[in-house]
Amino acid sequence: MLKRLHHAAIICSDYPRAKRFYTEVLGLQVLAEHYREARSSYKLDLALPDGSQIELFSFPGAPPRPSYPEAQGLRHLAFAVEDVDACKRRLEAQGVTVEPVRVDEYTGRRFTFFADPDGLPLELYEG
Repeated sequence: MLKRLHHAAIICSDYPRAKRFYTEVLGLQVLAEHYREARSSYKLDLALPDGSQIELFSFPGAPPRPSYPEAQGLRHLAFAVEDVDACKRRLEAQGVTVEPVRVDEYTGRRFTFFADPDGLPLELYEG
């Protein structure tokens, strides 16, 4: 049986830029970093405080995301936060554009969206 999400994998277009965003802007902890010469790519394992992970890959020539955000497949990644307003202010102070905070009509929870350097939609979800 499934227990929890272990990791989500993201392919970036500019590895140094994406690494800085996920580690310095979002504050994820680096678990391991490997350069895979045979594939001319990096694999960076990042941890969230609950133990879930993001794998950040760089693959030469990977195609861009076809649309924002309604392409088939993964729509966005949502991160649980205690205070969406505080997180929004922290991201904006670092130059990240963050949408206005909204309220989920079904759960009553507050949330907002922003994007990583490649335009991948990311969500802050309060509670």
